[in-house]
Amino acid sequence: MSQSPIISIKVHTVSLGCPKNRVDTERLLGTLGQAMVPVESVAEADLALINTCGFIQPAVEESVNTILEAIRDAEEQAGSDADGKRPLVAVAGCLVSRYGQDLKEELPEVDLWLNTEEIELWPSLVSDALQAPVEQGTPRRLSTGPGHAYLKISEGCSHNCRFCTIPSIRGPHKSWPVDFLVREAEELARAVPEIIVVGQDSTAYGSDLDTGDNLVPLVKGLSQISGLEWLRIMYLYPAGLTEKLLSFLQEVGKPFLPYFDIPLQHAHPDVLSSMGRPFARNPEKVVDRVRRFFPDAALRTTFIVGYPGETDEHFEHLMRFVEKTRFHHLGVFPYWPEDGTPAAAMDNQVDDAVKQYRRDALMELQGNISEEILSEYVGETLPVLIEKPSDEWPGLYIGRTWFQAPEVDGVTYVSAPPETELTPGTIVDVEIEKADTYDLSGLV
Repeated sequence: MSQSPIISIKVHTVSLGCPKNRVDTERLLGTLGQAMVPVESVAEADLALINTCGFIQPAVEESVNTILEAIRDAEEQAGSDADGKRPLVAVAGCLVSRYGQDLKEELPEVDLWLNTEEIELWPSLVSDALQAPVEQGTPRRLSTGPGHAYLKISEGCSHNCRFCTIPSIRGPHKSWPVDFLVREAEELARAVPEIIVVGQDSTAYGSDLDTGDNLVPLVKGLSQISGLEWLRIMYLYPAGLTEKLLSFLQEVGKPFLPYFDIPLQHAHPDVLSSMGRPFARNPEKVVDRVRRFFPDAALRTTFIVGYPGETDEHFEHLMRFVEKTRFHHLGVFPYWPEDGTPAAAMDNQVDDAVKQYRRDALMELQGNISEEILSEYVGETLPVLIEKPSDEWPGLYIGRTWFQAPEVDGVTYVSAPPETELTPGTIVDVEIEKADTYDLSGLV
């Protein structure tokens, strides 16, 4: 198809699900170059792009509803436009890879489907659909504000967890090359002070490359980037947190943050074994290993409750583990039986009401632990990265200290005197005055 240059491409974007999806969206939008103009609604757009999540049923439902809403808005715009002009509706991401053919049959109004197997072709497919040129190799179009950016280091996953749909959706683990990632990170560091490394299993990075020590060459390159203040690594699988890796991270120092996001999923060995987790032994050993190298580390994890066969005894074991370990941050998810996963066909499925009770009980315990941990920071002065002004009142800002990751953890509210204006994207010293269940408050 021939391409004719246009002055601008008005794009309305919705990126659902995890930060890895957000990076895919930002990379695609970057290829549209300076022609891309973000707009707030489908009615204003030349292109309505929805990057979907298909991981669990609630995410599937959210994605489908968002697509239907975009189709409705596009049709309404076509009906009100004198020339019948209709925004092009493109749907991308995990939902497409999981239910592609069914979606195409059910939603013929969608103009372009972008599955994750063809992610490197997305720019050219969008270009052809818009009849507009793309700019390969251009910087990402960030959507996270001036405080932070995500760096996705790999695609897919090669683990065989029995509850997870990711390998069937995204395929096996594939690392992006070190030089590509360092170049991208250098561009990001010109715009933001914090880079957050994400991947389905960050500790598996490089296992498919001839780099020798997995994460080590990449972290070396990232830690040497000029202007980078904070480097945070998420999705550190317990099996990959070896003494060798921890020793290296200890030596790196700044900008690496001693924040360890370790998705344990459970604590009882019987449940972990049934889940098919790559680390099914005692998770206390991983926690102890991390704290041996980083005594003051902030630990975050996620757990699944109500997995098939989880008994009251298994759950009480998990509760005792959380009480003993004292995580800074913890997420809890009721198990969802996803079509096509081995766990969905298991016997001894747990009742939904029991799942919800267990989730609520574990989160109540964690809320108490979180408040106790945060109260220990009252009276201290902490570095806080300012994200944005608060809408509540002038002089109040929303930020994060080093043990708070965006979107998943709490925040730090910062009050500044009337004559002081704080700039989003800067790190300031804040005297902590108050601790709530998940948030801190202080003065600059």
